[in-house]
Amino acid sequence: MKVAELLLQIKAVKLSPAKPFIWASGWKSPIYCDNRKTLSHPTVRTYIRQQFTQVIEREFGKPDMIAGVATGGIAHGMLVAQEMGLPFVYVRSSAKEHGLKNLVEGDLTTGRNVVVVEDLVSTGSSSLNAVHALREAGLEVKGMVSIFTYGFDVAQHAFDHARVKLVSLTDYSILLDQALRSGYINEKEMPLLNDWRQDPADWDSAVKA
Repeated sequence: MKVAELLLQIKAVKLSPAKPFIWASGWKSPIYCDNRKTLSHPTVRTYIRQQFTQVIEREFGKPDMIAGVATGGIAHGMLVAQEMGLPFVYVRSSAKEHGLKNLVEGDLTTGRNVVVVEDLVSTGSSSLNAVHALREAGLEVKGMVSIFTYGFDVAQHAFDHARVKLVSLTDYSILLDQALRSGYINEKEMPLLNDWRQDPADWDSAVKA
């Protein structure tokens, strides 16, 4: 609940039902969560770092290294690695087109297992691409942590299929509940936001129908 409260306080959450945001997947969304804003607020990023560290130690033990997913997970991953005294690597969204053409950046000889840090999980596609890259590099992925997840069924199925445990600090349901409590949204907006959560791929078509 605290993480959701902080995201709302720093206005990392945007609502725009009339002019939906368009994701890379092509989905249209009435809500957008910009977790990069957390990095501009020292008390917020410190709290997230502390929560990540606690969750990792509780759920996965102490890994050999931490990996961040480009781009939103890199800074938070590095903060967590510093807090835990661990090596850090990061996964690019695509391999470099020059030089060593790396997809995973960093010294991969410093450990054999890793916990992955993400800022946000939507469909899970880019997050699991990072997991695949780390496995291809010979690392054991112990699990993934994220600041926020929308909790879509498609993402849960994908993580289950990939045999990756995902633990998020907050999720869509908690965020909506906190937003309603704080007056960030009102009761009239709740049905629309809940409908989108149930069927994000076809939500815009249903609204216009």
